Amino acid sequence: MKTVRKVVLAAVAVAAVYAARGIAFEEEESDLFQCARLSMAPAQNNDTYVERKYAPDRTVDILHVAIDVTPDFKARTIRGVTSIRFAPIARALEELALDAIDLRVSSVAASTAMAGYSVTDEKIAITFRPPIPPGQETTVVVTYEAEPKRGLYFRTPELGYPEQDTHLFSQGESHEAPYWFPSYDYPNERSTSEVTCRVPKDMTVLSNGSLVGERVDPNTGLKAVTWLQSKPHVNYLIALAAGRFAKIEGRHGNVPLAFYTPASMIGLAKNSFEGTADMVAFYEKEIGIPYPWNKYDQVVVRDFVAGGMENTTLTILTDGTLFTDQTENIRSSQSLVAHELVHQWFGDYVTCKDWSHLWLNEGFATYYEDLYDGHRNGRDSMLYGLYQTAQGILRNRPVERPIVWRGYGDAGEQFDYRSYSKGGWVLHMLRTELGEDLFRQCIKTYTERNALCCVQTPDLSSVVEALSGRSFDQFFDQWVYHAGVPKLSVSYKWFGTDKLAKVSIKQTQSINNDVLLFHLHTKLRFVVDGKPIDRAITIQEKEHDFYFPLEREPKTVRFDPDYGVLAQVAFDPPTEMLYAQLADQNDVVGRLLAIDALKEKKDKKTVANLKTCLNGDRFWGVRRAAARTLRDVHTDEAFDALSTSLQQKDARVRLQVIQDIGGFYRPESLQILQNTLEKEKNPDILAAAIENLGRYHTAPGDALVIRYLKSESYRNTLVSAAVRAIRMLDEPQFIKPLCEALKTQPKDWLRGRFGQALGVLAYIARNEEDKAEVRKFLEGYVNHPDRSVRAGAISALGTLGDPKATAVIQTFTSDQPRDNVERAARDALAELQQQKKLVPEEVIELRKVVDDLKKDTKMLTEELDDVKKRLDAKAESKPPQKSKPTGNDPNTR
Repeated sequence: MKTVRKVVLAAVAVAAVYAARGIAFEEEESDLFQCARLSMAPAQNNDTYVERKYAPDRTVDILHVAIDVTPDFKARTIRGVTSIRFAPIARALEELALDAIDLRVSSVAASTAMAGYSVTDEKIAITFRPPIPPGQETTVVVTYEAEPKRGLYFRTPELGYPEQDTHLFSQGESHEAPYWFPSYDYPNERSTSEVTCRVPKDMTVLSNGSLVGERVDPNTGLKAVTWLQSKPHVNYLIALAAGRFAKIEGRHGNVPLAFYTPASMIGLAKNSFEGTADMVAFYEKEIGIPYPWNKYDQVVVRDFVAGGMENTTLTILTDGTLFTDQTENIRSSQSLVAHELVHQWFGDYVTCKDWSHLWLNEGFATYYEDLYDGHRNGRDSMLYGLYQTAQGILRNRPVERPIVWRGYGDAGEQFDYRSYSKGGWVLHMLRTELGEDLFRQCIKTYTERNALCCVQTPDLSSVVEALSGRSFDQFFDQWVYHAGVPKLSVSYKWFGTDKLAKVSIKQTQSINNDVLLFHLHTKLRFVVDGKPIDRAITIQEKEHDFYFPLEREPKTVRFDPDYGVLAQVAFDPPTEMLYAQLADQNDVVGRLLAIDALKEKKDKKTVANLKTCLNGDRFWGVRRAAARTLRDVHTDEAFDALSTSLQQKDARVRLQVIQDIGGFYRPESLQILQNTLEKEKNPDILAAAIENLGRYHTAPGDALVIRYLKSESYRNTLVSAAVRAIRMLDEPQFIKPLCEALKTQPKDWLRGRFGQALGVLAYIARNEEDKAEVRKFLEGYVNHPDRSVRAGAISALGTLGDPKATAVIQTFTSDQPRDNVERAARDALAELQQQKKLVPEEVIELRKVVDDLKKDTKMLTEELDDVKKRLDAKAESKPPQKSKPTGNDPNTR
């Protein structure tokens, strides 16, 4: 599952990666249900105990799961009948426990004698008398109704979605499936599955495997569609999507490919679907195993709970991945589509046994996503992706945890940078150690041996050791079973008399039971007379001094030139070496490192070199990094370098330049932004220019913000940018136009953006004396059917700071908040209470006095106006009198 790789990367990398990939991920209300067995074990470096999670016992072998559901789209409920065929494994079975969360069970039947059954909020326990002998196949049938809080999500007009796009979709990982069907819900069990869904005749039903039946029930008028998954897979991969979808189709060899979207969005499907066949072909060749299933469907749904989910043969994707041609190459679905597709091998065909080994799903998908990027866009692009994810991994963390970690509270805690980015980097380092050919052989063998099975890390390491003839115990121990990364201090010195290059390396990370002293194989590269000279080194001690004879002093010195070690490296070579490194077009990571090191230099020569890089480097990612560094340098020369580098053919670099020019507060910046708004067509670049107008309090700039607040664009991209500008401007004059803009339907916005806009409205109105109008406006959204809008409105009431909203907010609170609405209410109340504490009682009384004086002044003003009018009326009714000259008459002497 592609989750918050927003969690995986550092904040700056998040913005860059997700803008480039066209994926919008919003926070979801998902506290994952956990059904692992627990035990007590000592915590590392702690005197307390933590619960450690292990896969539960398999008392039965689940053979087949058949689900038959009839959804009520208007009520957002289902009626279901689920049949489960199983056989006890080693002992006679007295009781079968099924995971079933908030299912209203009306009956349970079995093919053998039952003593009875009991139902709780989370389980169904079925008792058999006599016990079922090992190996005897038995079927239980559960009839139930449900209003799923998770696991099955409706998108209907009642929730603010277009009628023509009505649909539902499931999400099983990690433990949401029991919200809509009873099951054994843990990834150490596999079964075949069958899904039947009964819907109106104009709707499409999608599920795993092959379409085996479709008929209209003459009694109900509903269409019953049945899909059969004939190869066993784990429970969380059972999927359902049903509704008004449209599709486009393709094929790779004998594998049919299809891409579905809600009906109104089908015009955008081609942009996201077009690379799928090429990806399948690449993965078949790279992994060495043909696509393991009978078809591959992708379906886009509105406001998905993550980026994507790799259900067997049916991937579900967020609608945030769709984009228009106008964005040029800024947005792409390549990363998301590639990630979810390769899960069909790693995650579906071979599945982690328990969540502590999740990296065998997500780390593989992350790395093979990068490998495809290298295939499609070149090795520089692949290394650039690895470089970006490394920045997120390497940032300092208060707590370091290993990749394989059993101390998590619920499964959701495992879906972070360790399983995704760090797991992917472990595979990259393994590939670097083994070489590409042997790595492919190892992965192919690992996949073949464990096909349609559940795996743990030893299943991978044993294959690597068997085929390489080497021990990899230390490799997996330091990278997978222990936490942290090596922190290396590297220094270089040239001894001219002896013609020796000295490189000293120290491991500076804190070494303890959690983080080890690392054992690393890498290289040092010296470039002499334009020729690279590589020297292999092994780092295994706390400190090393390496000496290398060279014919003359090198122009550049590079640590780990192949970029095969994940490490935090502190290396400060001479500035002239950095310039030479920046100019080396054969070393993309070296150029990125040089740019990063040059941030601290603010001299004109450095700026000139960065400008040359910005306009001449062959790789767009390096050019973009040069632009960012010029902004960080922040001198007059740096601004001039940016402002004279606007003509960028690659839209990604053009966007970066505009963003960085906006990072300078000066009249020239404002003029460039205004010129960009006149000439630019790309909506993402326009959005960057609009947002940066928020730094300038000028009448023309304010007028432009209001203009774009009224504009039309795909998913209100430009309106959202104007809202962000208004947040920076923080002027009450925008209250009225922002209210007018927000009267549009939230469905036209990306999920979460409308709620954020409500928050901006509250923010700019927070200091107003009379907040009633804005408060009432916000209160109009607290019961909106879209929960993200509801939460945004409640949160905004807290920001507004009007105590009169307290009673409204209190109706949404709970002692133990369970979702984002209740959490928003809790936080809003806390904010109101804090604001109240910040105002002394004397100030409150003074405000009351001032309010009374204002009222009295208003009354006096009205009375005076009345008196004046009466006097004027009397004066007009009298005949005019001849005036006498006075000493003040200028004509009198």
